[in-house]
Amino acid sequence: MPQTAIDLDHLSRQTGGDQDLERELLALFAQQCVRHLRAIHQAEDRSVRLDAAHTLKGAARAIGAWQVADAADAIEQRLAEADPRLELAMDTLALAAAEARAVIARYDSAA
Repeated sequence: MPQTAIDLDHLSRQTGGDQDLERELLALFAQQCVRHLRAIHQAEDRSVRLDAAHTLKGAARAIGAWQVADAADAIEQRLAEADPRLELAMDTLALAAAEARAVIARYDSAA
């Protein structure tokens, strides 16, 4: 998998090259990142945190944000297993999401 925050080639294949749709999907993903990261970090109910991580993973895969998807998957696994490495996984997810959102901001400003 590519090491960029968002695989824009994958996104283009998903949208059939429709750049307006790409911008819309990226904007929605950026909003989802904020909402789901908040739930992952702040929700007291483990099932809410699991659902947020799972949903974010799916959204990330849809647009080619592989690092976010992998980090969200790690969160899911750690929550399911009550793994003590959860905090490290949450830090990794926060960083991957910030990098993806930075790419989205640059993409949007280049339009």
